[in-house]
Amino acid sequence: MSGTQQTAQTSTLYPVPAAFAQSAHIGSREAYDKLCQEAQHDHTAYWGRLAREFLSWHQPFTQTLDERQAPFYKWFEDGLLNASYNCLDRQIEAGLGDKTAIIFEADDGQVSHVSYKELLSRVSRLANALKAQGVKKGDRVVLYLPMSVEGVVAMQACARIGATHSVVFGGFSAQSLRDRIEDAGAVMVITADEQVRGGKTLPLKAIVDEALTLGGCDSIRQVIVFQRTGGKVAFQAGRDLWMHELTAAQSDVCAPEWVSAEHPLFLLYTSGSTGKPKGVQHSTGGYLLHAAVTMKWTFDYKPDDVFWCTADIGWVTGHTYVAYGPLANGGTQLVFEGVPTYPDAARFWRMIEAHKVSIFYTAPTAIRALIKAAESDAKVHPRNFDLSSLRLLGTVGEPINPAAWEWYHREIGGGKCPIVDTFWQTETGGHMITPLPGAHALTPGSCTLPFPGIDAAIVDETGKEVPWGQGGLLVVRKPWPSMIRTIWGDPERFQKSYYPPDFGGKYYLAGDGAIRDVNTGYFTITGRIDDVLNVSGHRMGTMEIESALVSHPLVAEAAVVGRPDDLTGEAICAFVVLKRPRPEGDEAKQIANELRNHVGQEIGPIAKPKDIRFGDNLPKTRSGKIMRRLLRVVAKGEDVTQDTSTLENPAILDQLSQRN
Repeated sequence: MSGTQQTAQTSTLYPVPAAFAQSAHIGSREAYDKLCQEAQHDHTAYWGRLAREFLSWHQPFTQTLDERQAPFYKWFEDGLLNASYNCLDRQIEAGLGDKTAIIFEADDGQVSHVSYKELLSRVSRLANALKAQGVKKGDRVVLYLPMSVEGVVAMQACARIGATHSVVFGGFSAQSLRDRIEDAGAVMVITADEQVRGGKTLPLKAIVDEALTLGGCDSIRQVIVFQRTGGKVAFQAGRDLWMHELTAAQSDVCAPEWVSAEHPLFLLYTSGSTGKPKGVQHSTGGYLLHAAVTMKWTFDYKPDDVFWCTADIGWVTGHTYVAYGPLANGGTQLVFEGVPTYPDAARFWRMIEAHKVSIFYTAPTAIRALIKAAESDAKVHPRNFDLSSLRLLGTVGEPINPAAWEWYHREIGGGKCPIVDTFWQTETGGHMITPLPGAHALTPGSCTLPFPGIDAAIVDETGKEVPWGQGGLLVVRKPWPSMIRTIWGDPERFQKSYYPPDFGGKYYLAGDGAIRDVNTGYFTITGRIDDVLNVSGHRMGTMEIESALVSHPLVAEAAVVGRPDDLTGEAICAFVVLKRPRPEGDEAKQIANELRNHVGQEIGPIAKPKDIRFGDNLPKTRSGKIMRRLLRVVAKGEDVTQDTSTLENPAILDQLSQRN
């Protein structure tokens, strides 16, 4: 990558709080370096040691890594274990049976507590019910459920009997659900009558019914329905069954099915793609190991912590840091059904105060939306709430811009909580580049350094490592246990997508651009490779321009895309949400010019957006992900013909289509 914007220099460094480092699992830079040196000296022995330390094995593995069919790597293959046993039985055997595993808060504020003993009982009953319906080891089961204890129970129940689960986010359309059922060849769907979000009920069973009428789902034998609301649903005799009726008749003891470490634990289909869905396949042993280790080290998890990851189980973050990582560490976690802005935008802060949350992990999009709310309504400002229980903050899903980082640190963390800005992907299974909060000084907007054992580098198009301060392509040069094993049913697509021949088929291509700070060596993600704009020969990451826009005091949120331009090749189009009402007419033009000049000062004249449009919001999925592919269509002035059923606010596309 070229251009002045690709020269990274150290910005403000926030040192590790001395009291935090004193009790941290990895409490110094020296301790971090020692782990990295161990991994560098003998990569496989390092991961083998951790696998024996963090997981319980029914049959120990004798070979840590098999590279003979690279990039189809196999980890701990001849070892036998069970993910559910590691998350539940093992904790009870360690004396944690009465410890709270899950604090569940419903959309309406009702709270319930589930102990490890009770969670194992519920998982075992459902596991026995699945077996009674003929589900066996290796079968695929699609879960289309609300954010709930039942969602975690269903995932664990599948793992317990060796069935491979594929969770589909409860906001996806019938067509998207059908495509995933067909691709996975699923034998069963587990769903709910309805889900509740923001005071509204949304149909799930009806969407499943529609999906199954679209064709291609002949593999489905049963639909099990969790009764969440009691709303009226259609039932097909012989196919549809109530979960509560099935489980009531089952024993609460279910012996775990011991599986190879390479047994597929789950498939998770990447969202937002067009064409054939891409089923990312993860193993049992390697995935669970990374979930357990990153949970403990990245979040510095301690037995008395109350951990809250706000992600839905429909996304990989909800798999690793809701369904598996916290339970594999014997943790207590908060699971939330609703949205951060209902009944008002203080919901998160009220819940942190009520449940004494100590570790809080959420998305930058949520943070920016809550900044906007707090600055427009003093009643929902976090300073009105007691957040003193917090000791660590985290971000996930996309890079966090420095202005939002500073607000998060100051207003939520009280200036005392480290922030772990975690870079990882559906395909990586867990954190890849992240601060360890007791070891790394922090730079706003930087995910700092690779997790110990992850060999990340930034290279040019030939695979050669570039100097610090120069942007390039992010790659991982050595395999790691939680890596994607293949794309379900399409190994060629896996190899082409992630191990392209450009780098000899040896480097995992993350699909992101990155740059390392010239002084600290810290990594900053500059955006997806396909989100790199080429304007008059200058390549710029969209994330960089978005961060510049959001650093302006008027801007709450921004998304930048490119559109074809006859003069410059690509033109920069910015969609902006202000911290005040959306401007129109001359006022909109005036603010747009002010923002262009601001970007010019922050990055350089070449980065000034040609087109700036203002909206009350940005098009987002219900999990808070900005749908940039739809913004690209809008920027080109084309009609949106793609599926918008996953959007929280589809009407916003019409608003953003209007030019200033």
